[in-house]
Amino acid sequence: QVQLVESGGGLVQAGDSLRLSCAASGRTFSSYAMGWFRQAPGKEREFVAAIDSDGGGPRCVDSVKGRFTISRDNAKNTLYLQMNSLKFEDTAVYYCAAGVGAYYSRNKPERSFLEVWGQGTLVTVST
Repeated sequence: QVQLVESGGGLVQAGDSLRLSCAASGRTFSSYAMGWFRQAPGKEREFVAAIDSDGGGPRCVDSVKGRFTISRDNAKNTLYLQMNSLKFEDTAVYYCAAGVGAYYSRNKPERSFLEVWGQGTLVTVST
């Protein structure tokens, strides 16, 4: 069973940057894809970004494309989300997710991950 611990959130102003981290354990980190999801107040959890087990295919949803970058360090068992030019609408609890396999689905990336969640890390963007 994989364990996930997110960190790096905080209160920032619009236009600022944050880098989120996700420490994973319990499975061989380099063997599975990883992703980021977020849940804004009063809304359902939504997919944000994904990356393959070997660091290939990094991808973000259109609403954050050009501002967010997903990456991973397999030697450190850690996933990252670099968030630049933050907007008020990025306010949410951010969760990382472990992939079912080594590669996420290019057609339905949001369905490529296990329903195993950490505590999340809260990002609050003020205007």
